[in-house]
Amino acid sequence: MLTRGHPAPAPRPGWTGPIVWVMSETPPQSAENDSQAADFDAMTRDIAEVPAVEVIVTVAVNLMSAAAVKLGLTDEGDKYKDLDEARKLVHALAGLLDASTTEISSFHAAPLRDGLKSLQLAFREASLVRDEPGQGPGEKYTGPVYG
Repeated sequence: MLTRGHPAPAPRPGWTGPIVWVMSETPPQSAENDSQAADFDAMTRDIAEVPAVEVIVTVAVNLMSAAAVKLGLTDEGDKYKDLDEARKLVHALAGLLDASTTEISSFHAAPLRDGLKSLQLAFREASLVRDEPGQGPGEKYTGPVYG
């Protein structure tokens, strides 16, 4: 039987970052696990109060941040650069934004689309072998991106 395992520590007040779910085949057996179950219930209530638009925007910002790191656009530069990983993240971001177009307002969508385009252009500049127009990461959803 699958039961919930050890949930992540309770987030600090106002925290809207990702929630990590852990599954375990071992049922809870101690008072410590009962305390963790109470924390899990509190996190469930907290996430239930977050509007869907905020969840979508938070996920998009997390994808953008991860893609920027993998593109080498941080202070560390090439230390974490990995274009294969960046391609996946940019593509996922484009898919999320395409799928949520009708769900989030242009107030939220416009800066996310601008950020996506910037990441697509940064990917094109960082690549040694250029993708054909329309074949770059996320361009399946956005169409060709030109500088």
